[in-house]
Amino acid sequence: MDLAGVTRHEPVTVDAGRRAAVIAPVVFRDERPHILFTKRADHLGEHPGQMSFPGGGREPSDADLRATALRESNEEIGLRPEEAAFHGRLDDILTVTDYAVSPFVATVPDREYEPDQREVAEIAVLAVGDLTDRANYESERRDHPQYGEIRLHFFHVDGYTVWGATGRMLVQLLELTTDWRAPEEVDRVVDPDADYPV
Repeated sequence: MDLAGVTRHEPVTVDAGRRAAVIAPVVFRDERPHILFTKRADHLGEHPGQMSFPGGGREPSDADLRATALRESNEEIGLRPEEAAFHGRLDDILTVTDYAVSPFVATVPDREYEPDQREVAEIAVLAVGDLTDRANYESERRDHPQYGEIRLHFFHVDGYTVWGATGRMLVQLLELTTDWRAPEEVDRVVDPDADYPV
């Protein structure tokens, strides 16, 4: 995993009324790169139970979006601001809940983090080698009522499934830092109202 690919990347920004920021935390465990995810609490109103990166909505008191990502990551998993070594940003993502999310990439220490049970059900640290294993990946194409034809990515590792906006961020992170590429062809085309495979 070469994080210089993120440093060289010029992120595409999206204008939206609601702003949010997340950190994609890279952890080196036994000298092997891993990525830390949170599993959102089931009682949350937006994206309950889904895998995500720590982060959240911008507050007026935040100096900038990186400050938003740091504050929210501290609240959600106890990441201290001084522990995050930033490498750059991925492209902004516009979510189905009309947030423009700015994803920052940072290496963080390999230690026990404390999930805020009000928002985070658990923390999962998944190996990049498993995330880039083609056997653990699938994708589908479907028509979205608002955004038209979209491609959804699904990464199945250690009993977790990363998909949705976080899946899109993960695809770009892996393509910038490893030799993995999302296959050009999708695994299936589904009806707009088909169930999600998670």
